Amino acid sequence: MRIVPRNELRDLPKTVHGGQGWRLTGVEDFSQNLNPLGPPPELKDEILNAVSEIGHYPDASNEVPKKAVADYFGLDIDNVAMGAGSSEIIRNFPAAFMVPGDRVLMMRPSFAEYAQQCRIAGASIDFMDLMPEDDFRIDSERLSQMVRDNHYKAVYICNPNNPTGRIEKREKVLDIVKECEDLGTMVFLDETLLGLSPEAASTSLTKYVGKFSNLLIADSLTKSFAIPGMRIGFGLSSPEIISELEKVQLPWNLGTLEQAVAAYLMEYRMDYPDVVARELRAESAYMHSRLDDIGFPVGPLSDSFFYFVSVEDLGLTGEEMKRLMLKGSVMIRDCASFGDRFKGYIRYCVKDRSRNARFMAAAESVMDELRGR
Repeated sequence: MRIVPRNELRDLPKTVHGGQGWRLTGVEDFSQNLNPLGPPPELKDEILNAVSEIGHYPDASNEVPKKAVADYFGLDIDNVAMGAGSSEIIRNFPAAFMVPGDRVLMMRPSFAEYAQQCRIAGASIDFMDLMPEDDFRIDSERLSQMVRDNHYKAVYICNPNNPTGRIEKREKVLDIVKECEDLGTMVFLDETLLGLSPEAASTSLTKYVGKFSNLLIADSLTKSFAIPGMRIGFGLSSPEIISELEKVQLPWNLGTLEQAVAAYLMEYRMDYPDVVARELRAESAYMHSRLDDIGFPVGPLSDSFFYFVSVEDLGLTGEEMKRLMLKGSVMIRDCASFGDRFKGYIRYCVKDRSRNARFMAAAESVMDELRGR
């Protein structure tokens, strides 16, 4: 007997992600975009306090963390859906709203899971290529033309965009949301990486959630608090959209520990990412200047805390640069998985001063080796 998958799954490859440095002994992982200072030191005690409650099922409604998220953003609890990381919100959106034959618009390059989950739901995807001559920023006029000419179910925007690190200004994204609402098109806005930017408060659209019928914002605590091993994400939207998302969410999607951590962080420690964001901005400027001095690819100063740059002028592919940096026990991201156009690109993040020094030493060794060839 031959098992035949659904047409949508046939030939669908697995997505590729960074953050695999933990598999290699002694390697510092610059391929992941996480808060380099780690979680708040008292978080361990909060987790230990919650351990006594793991002998029963968690609250399937996530009432306590939902209320903490809603209170922080000044929203009603009906505006919040919790997820096992923002990845579950990304999964649930097409599962709730898309059917085979729907079309969606995405930027390219951007986070691979958007396309993966839409394809699983049977939707087809149009890509708007972000161009190096535009500094990989969204061309608003081109986007407007595409949404007017096509009946899209949804437009996806990642801000800051992964992998490029570019942050689009609030007014620009608001204009897109407004136009899409007029056309009956939903907007999936991923702000997962925005919390580690000093411009988060002036860029985020969270305070506009109640003003639009078509907007869903995805966010998580994973990056800002350096807890990728605990899957805590959330979506913010109208009660109508949230209600549909919750119909397809995993039962008990947040465990007892995750619910306790989410509630604690949202209620007491949302100041922490702001402190880290300011340090990362200063470190980014320092690291950018030093790497530029030795000729290592940096491009423009990043809007966020990670860099997306071409190594083609060095005669290398991203994979080759990754191998060279690993000689110095530093892992970076080869960006070939974002498409053939990006085989010559790499992504790396900014950390604290001591670990950035390790990155710069490895980069200098690479440049010396290339000059000696």
